[in-house]
Amino acid sequence: MTSSNRRSFLLRSSAAMAAAPLAACAGSTPPATTTPAPTSTSSSTPAAAPPERPLAIGRAGSAPLDPPGQKLGVGGTQLGSVFQATSDETAYGMLEAAWEAGVRYFDTSPWYGLGLSERRLGNFLDDKDPSEYLLSTKVGRVLYPDADAGQIGIWMDENHFGHRYDYTAEGVRKSIEDSLQRLGVPKIDIVLIHDLAPSNTDLDDYEAQLRVAMDGAMPELTRLREEGLIRGWGMGVNDIEPALAAMENADPDVILQACQYSLMEHEDALQRLFPVCREKEVGVIVGAPLGAGYLAGTEHWLYGETVPAAIAQRRERLNAVAARHSVDLRTASLQFTTAPDVVFATIPGARNADQVRKNRASMDVAIPEAFWSDLRAEGLMHADAPTPA
Repeated sequence: MTSSNRRSFLLRSSAAMAAAPLAACAGSTPPATTTPAPTSTSSSTPAAAPPERPLAIGRAGSAPLDPPGQKLGVGGTQLGSVFQATSDETAYGMLEAAWEAGVRYFDTSPWYGLGLSERRLGNFLDDKDPSEYLLSTKVGRVLYPDADAGQIGIWMDENHFGHRYDYTAEGVRKSIEDSLQRLGVPKIDIVLIHDLAPSNTDLDDYEAQLRVAMDGAMPELTRLREEGLIRGWGMGVNDIEPALAAMENADPDVILQACQYSLMEHEDALQRLFPVCREKEVGVIVGAPLGAGYLAGTEHWLYGETVPAAIAQRRERLNAVAARHSVDLRTASLQFTTAPDVVFATIPGARNADQVRKNRASMDVAIPEAFWSDLRAEGLMHADAPTPA
């Protein structure tokens, strides 16, 4: 990508973003979807039979986004040095290994390392044909220079940026423009409203911020999709409640649901989230499918400082069943998250090249049906949870 092409895109994006008043956005009519609505919309039972192909997302124009190969992508938290510092060499080695393995969907966020993840990913994608990859990033936090910021939260590198929450239309425009500058790429396919959730204790007054987003970020992202500046938008959250609120009050294309669908915990998503996604024809991206590495053998469970005793006991039981069937728990965990018809992709993070190669290899392993049957028999998997074909 040449610098002139990138400048042209930024200018075109900025002009288009500023052109229409918010009142016009709020009154826009959602475009027609391309997948027929199911006949049943039960809130407690998944559809009896999945459609012939997974739900596509991206309802702008004539080119919906089909799921990536193997429904597998790469999450970008490790590129931002989550939990421990990740060197440039290690980060770029991971991305190169992912590309060589055929992975073409990459997710990132301004929050991951306060810009570090986006900068690294953009540098890697600089010489890649944009038509060959799918890219998602997030809005909701706007970064600003802060020379004394230092190390913040779970991001272990020293940094020079602070952040503020902004779920307004103006905040969306600012965040997307900043992300394009950091990434240095000519497109962002999917934009996700990030961490607008009750469990985000760093956020003041979730309900008030949700109303701001419903009046600002959501209609603005719909307009950007309809104008073709992005191909889809949705929520990137750890809780189910904001995902349901977005589908009730707006027309997202996708929900990046983290922490809610894994072999460790999945009943709530099965019963409350997936039926609504199926009814609304909204795809699901599964975030943290390995519980921030816990199902791959690390001692990090999601983003807390300690592992709850019940979680440790459940992993021990899962490992026992896996051992009986000579199944790798990482492999089973990743394939489990891609089985539902509504799932568009699963995006485990990877610290290094070895981890991403193992994640990709896991998608090609045949898992015996007896393994899944034993998980159900021992109460480790919900009776209605789909399993890989």
